[in-house]
Amino acid sequence: MNGRMNGRRMSGKQFLELLARLPARVWLQASLAIVGFIVLAVLGFAVIAGVAVVALVAILAFKAKAWIASLFGRRGPPAEPPQREMRQVTDVSYEIVEKKDNSPPR
Repeated sequence: MNGRMNGRRMSGKQFLELLARLPARVWLQASLAIVGFIVLAVLGFAVIAGVAVVALVAILAFKAKAWIASLFGRRGPPAEPPQREMRQVTDVSYEIVEKKDNSPPR
């Protein structure tokens, strides 16, 4: 075999033989790349999880602060509905007009 496939498909055995002929440097680089990828994936997941935990703790802290403030009676004035603008209303009369078709049937 001269390195070309001559239009044939490579079998699994030929592929494994090709991998076995690779130099040790290629194997070392591939294994380091796989380890690096795994480390980056784990760190990325840890960062996302950390941000979610910080956001959850912040939300719970604000809720706890409001709950503790309500326990000790520190309440603001009761909420009132907003003032509405008074508008003048005028009565309008209308009539319903039925449309009748007086044309003869065809």
